[in-house]
Amino acid sequence: MLGPLEAWHEGAPVDLGKQQQRFVLTVLLLHANKPLSADRLTEIIWGANPERRTLIRGYINKLRKAFDPAEDVAIETTVTGYLLRVSPEQLDLHRFDQWRAQARQEQEPRRQIELLRSALDLWRGRFLEDIDIDRVGGTDVISPAEGYFDTVGDLAELELANGDHRSARDRLRRIVGKEPDRQRHAGLLMRALLANGDRVEAIRMFHRTCAALAELDLEPGPRLRTIAARAERDEPASSLPSRPGGFIGRENELDLIATAAGTGEKAVWVSGAPGVGKTGLALEAAHRLRKRFPDRQVLLRLNGFTPNVGAMTTGDALTQLLLELGVPAEQLPASPGRRIAMYQNELSGTRTLILLDNAKSAGQVRALLPDDPGCLAIVTSRRVGEPDTGQQVRLAPLPPDDAAALFCTLAVPQRVAGRAPEVAEVVKRCGHLPMPIRVCAALFRRHDRWPLEHLLRLLADSGPWQAGAGNDAGAAAVRVSYQQLSEHQQEMFRLLGHAPGPHVSVAGAAALVDSTLTHARLVLDGLHEVCLIEELTPERYQMLDPLKEFAAAEPGEHTDAVLRLLDFFLVTLADAAGAAYPFERARLPAVTRTSPVARTFDTPDAATAWITAERDNLVAAIRYAATHDLPGHAWRLAVLIWRYFHTTSQFDDWAETMELARRLVTADEDNTVGQAHVLLRLAAVYNRRGELAAALQLARRALACWVRLGDARGEATTLCAIAIPTMELGRHAEAITHLETALEKYEEAGDLRGQAHALSNLGYLNELHGNLDVALRQHRAAMPILRETQHTHGLAHALNNLGSVRQRLGFPSEALADHQEAHHLASELDDVCVMAYALSNIGNVHRSAGRIPEAERYQEKAARIAAGVLDADLRTRLFRDRAATAQAKGDNVEALRLYEAALELAATSGNRGHRAHADRGVAQTLHRLGRHGDAVANWEAAEKEFAELELPEAGQVRTERAELTCACRDGVR
Repeated sequence: MLGPLEAWHEGAPVDLGKQQQRFVLTVLLLHANKPLSADRLTEIIWGANPERRTLIRGYINKLRKAFDPAEDVAIETTVTGYLLRVSPEQLDLHRFDQWRAQARQEQEPRRQIELLRSALDLWRGRFLEDIDIDRVGGTDVISPAEGYFDTVGDLAELELANGDHRSARDRLRRIVGKEPDRQRHAGLLMRALLANGDRVEAIRMFHRTCAALAELDLEPGPRLRTIAARAERDEPASSLPSRPGGFIGRENELDLIATAAGTGEKAVWVSGAPGVGKTGLALEAAHRLRKRFPDRQVLLRLNGFTPNVGAMTTGDALTQLLLELGVPAEQLPASPGRRIAMYQNELSGTRTLILLDNAKSAGQVRALLPDDPGCLAIVTSRRVGEPDTGQQVRLAPLPPDDAAALFCTLAVPQRVAGRAPEVAEVVKRCGHLPMPIRVCAALFRRHDRWPLEHLLRLLADSGPWQAGAGNDAGAAAVRVSYQQLSEHQQEMFRLLGHAPGPHVSVAGAAALVDSTLTHARLVLDGLHEVCLIEELTPERYQMLDPLKEFAAAEPGEHTDAVLRLLDFFLVTLADAAGAAYPFERARLPAVTRTSPVARTFDTPDAATAWITAERDNLVAAIRYAATHDLPGHAWRLAVLIWRYFHTTSQFDDWAETMELARRLVTADEDNTVGQAHVLLRLAAVYNRRGELAAALQLARRALACWVRLGDARGEATTLCAIAIPTMELGRHAEAITHLETALEKYEEAGDLRGQAHALSNLGYLNELHGNLDVALRQHRAAMPILRETQHTHGLAHALNNLGSVRQRLGFPSEALADHQEAHHLASELDDVCVMAYALSNIGNVHRSAGRIPEAERYQEKAARIAAGVLDADLRTRLFRDRAATAQAKGDNVEALRLYEAALELAATSGNRGHRAHADRGVAQTLHRLGRHGDAVANWEAAEKEFAELELPEAGQVRTERAELTCACRDGVR
């Protein structure tokens, strides 16, 4: 069956007769060892020509004669029809699946390759190449073609890992030449071409695939782009910083890491004291091993011991690693378990080096260590690792000779020539630690008139690392360097030690020291020159953890400086939020603080880019303010950034910052304004996560605050926030009352954007109840208002709602245009949630028109980009839409899986509308699978739920069941 339909017996071909007879055989093969009635055979092959039933017996007799020589194949007559008795091993289709399954269970790569090659050798062309599929079952026939493509890809992965790139290349060329839009196979072919030294052809293949994808309105995925970047640069993709200059010594440690890389160790754990050179060693090793890990090298800083910055959680670390590995943010799974699985899957079959710098503990990194033996993690930490975290390397200070060589390399060699005793004393004062040696050398290099004796005197006079640090000699170099700084540089250095957040911009530094941007830029440049800070990107700097600890320990007042930095964040974020989301300006809390270096923004893109760049610092600022008696800064910052978190679906940061703010504002009974703002935005995150009861409770508390304040706009916004979970919980009449009241209050406040929001939600509710003309009017009334107020986000949502109504009214072209515009707007906003809704809706339009492959393509893309979004309504909607498409395709097993997933989510969130639709879908699918008794409970639940919600689907379900002739109608389980 894997090619033209053929049968063989004892090495000779069997005559299977003419086309009609072959149709009968094909249907029997597709239902092998299962009885089929003559009526069903007739219906499948001849459709609306029941008179053809009389031909079945003749074709069966001819087939029996053809099979007479074979004792192990027979067509039996049963009570209900005919049954083809055949051993599965006699079917190439079964053997193909069997060998694939054996390959998955096999541990030895060479044996896996043999099994997969044997499976692929069974294919002699397309599945049932000479059979008209529409005549043997049409959409009910599930082609194994995707299994073939998967097997080619799996085999290529193994062959590439085994060094047989030519076999992989030749097999892949046949596939990609015909179907260049298959990204996985194109990527594997590019890897095989690169392994063969053919960079030019690899780049050509990338461009051909891009062109094929463009015709489908798709872009190349991250893996393909990464391989293309390798081809263009002729080197592995890497996020490693440049190699540390003048690296000296540590050859034994480097050999140990290289040995671990060559023997399949999953990790090497490098530990040691601050300043001992852990990161420098790891970077040097990573650069030396680049050719061993040609797919990618990734650096992730875990902030385990970074002052004023919380250690990165394992979940956040997985997110960052997946982004570094090329996974788009919108495809990141929500749960940690699924992120771990995706991370290990991304590493599978690759040779990737992961550098995990500054780990807090073994627990922080266990899930980040690669399982694939072709990958390696290098972990650095002040703590010693555990037995399960890989080979242990404990760094001691450099040997004296290596320490001296490092200083001489970094200083001007001519100035230290012949001064070995003095150099030895210098590095001894530095504790033979690389970091202070580098700082000391930078200082000596800068002061070109200093003799070594002068440097030694300064080192001798220097105190310990910090108060209570004992005899930590390595601090001497840092203290001497600090003492040589100008007054302004010393101040900047000290204050950077107290700055919340992992890095600082020039403007943030200017706020810290209360200076101009020009002055701050010069001071930062001076600190960078003597190796006391690192430049991350233009205009943005970072201080190494040991230096930050030292800086924070230096005496000097910092409270006012950090307050100025928080003022800078607050004032700038207020302008950024208003510029990025102009429709939100009237709803932003008042900010009375000032900052002379605060930024302003002319465009939404510039404002959003600033928020993105400062995101980590802003979250750190909220945490700092919340724990340092600055509640006004904390809650205002949280409220100002909420829309960014909402639009980008960053639920964890949104929830954490709002919960911090809630504790502060609820502790102050007089802070009604803060309570109103915070409770309202916190209700939104609970609603999107599907915690509807909690969202409703928070929104009601917020409404009481707005009423006390006499703020009509705030009341209206909160009434909408109450209406949405109320609707999802099934209380539609109550939700409509809230929305109508909100509409009146928006009109009273002259809030056009709010009026459009309320109208659009009323339109959605009227659509649910079948009032399509009313819904259409309300959506149309909202459109011009949303365009006028530049509420692009709301416009995209409303277009999706309008398109849904138009489709139900019988205007598919207009509906498609609405959803396409919604997708375009959401793409501009980078709002993956609205993008996913739009794509799934586009798929629904295609499904209604019978274009099932198009529907599948759009809805699969919607599911991919929404994989990392925790929005409960979106996830349930996508399961429902994909289930309906699978049902239309005839794939009832997949439809049932998806409907049951939707039902589980709806039951968890309490969304009664989703639950009713999912119950109906489960019932329909179970009925089509012949599981009528199992379907009864879902039929009854759907009908009851729709009736209680007073939705028109209740009557549809009753009518649908009444037309059935099975147990589904009678309710017999």
